[in-house]
Amino acid sequence: MAMVIRVRFKRASKLYDFDPAGLDLHNGMHVVTETARGVELGECMSGILEVPDEHIPAPLKPIIRIATEQDMITQKRNEEYEKEAFDIAIERIAEHNLEMKLVDVEYAFDHSKIIFYFTANGRVDFRMLVKNLASIFKTRIELRQIGVRDEAKMIGGIGPCGRSICCRTFLGDFTPVSIKMAKEQNLSLNPTKISGLCDRLMCCLKYEQDQYEATRKRMPRVGREIVTPDGVGTINAINVLEETVRVRIAVGDSFELREYPIDDCQRLEQHGAPAQEKQERREKADKQEKPEKTEKAEKADRGEKPEKGERREKPDRGEKPEKGERREKPDRGEKSEKGERREKPDRQDKGERAPRQKHNDRPDKGERRENQEEKGEKAEYREKPREEKRMKPPRPQAENSVQTAPQAEIKPAAPVEDVLEIVEESAVEDLL
Repeated sequence: MAMVIRVRFKRASKLYDFDPAGLDLHNGMHVVTETARGVELGECMSGILEVPDEHIPAPLKPIIRIATEQDMITQKRNEEYEKEAFDIAIERIAEHNLEMKLVDVEYAFDHSKIIFYFTANGRVDFRMLVKNLASIFKTRIELRQIGVRDEAKMIGGIGPCGRSICCRTFLGDFTPVSIKMAKEQNLSLNPTKISGLCDRLMCCLKYEQDQYEATRKRMPRVGREIVTPDGVGTINAINVLEETVRVRIAVGDSFELREYPIDDCQRLEQHGAPAQEKQERREKADKQEKPEKTEKAEKADRGEKPEKGERREKPDRGEKPEKGERREKPDRGEKSEKGERREKPDRQDKGERAPRQKHNDRPDKGERRENQEEKGEKAEYREKPREEKRMKPPRPQAENSVQTAPQAEIKPAAPVEDVLEIVEESAVEDLL
């Protein structure tokens, strides 16, 4: 067993266990203690308690001292600084055009750092904002993104019930809430009626959930028959909080709806007559599962022989009937009398074949081979000569140099004397 004391640092925040370190502490006292975030001022929410070692997170941090008047003045001064830092941070966020909403500012007790809490739809690049704030406050700056439930807890407000919201007043931790809780409590599934200021399901749906679950186990479901003081009826509706049921009962030729406390009603199983009906239902179900045996099957089980005209029932597939002895098969060399066949006539030799009747019929392959053997010729297979592929002339390969067209042959000119003789002969002919 260890001695611990529980301390709260913010309104409606989580309780933390600390080592009292031999100090005389009681509920409502302010103390200065060391935490993971540094030195902080907190309020004791209980006296010194004895807790088993299994439920204590080790190691426990000790209480430094009981808060003095100077510590309380320092705390109030930090609250004033937080308001100034909040206004400055909003101006810087607008200058950098960041899509974020500043929620709260927290100063450390020893001015070692300042924490800015904000909400945003996605990730925000606030590196330039941190540099700007650090140059103004000359200390360490932290920006933390929180959810909408934490935002409602820090800001506060009035809920649909007309009172301050639970998370701001006394609710330390958030518990998971589902739409199934609203269905079991017969609430309207309209989101505006079952949602809180944070646009999430209201935390108060969890408060009565255990009572609803325990009461529903005792009460029958809608549509079941139930025995009331006025007779047997059908359940039309149930009221979990008042623990009453509305039953539809036949009165003469009509029906009426009447309300009864659940303790005044009984289920059909608890009543005398319905118990007998339930037993009959079970017997019918057993008969459907196991069909009745016929008279023939019963006689077969007893070992009695069936009467004449009655057919014997076939046994189950798993039990094979005894078969008679089979006849021995004859040897392969011996033939049974019934299976005797006529002996086939001996085949004629190849040379004694009957002559062909038709003139156009060709001799068989066997005759061809015999004729060739008589003549001394051998059947040879000649291979057909393969046609030589026409070779296409090779294409001229492209050269780097420019190809020139072939020049025409230049014939030598005729001698001048021959030309003169031809001219003279032509001139004489023209004169004649």
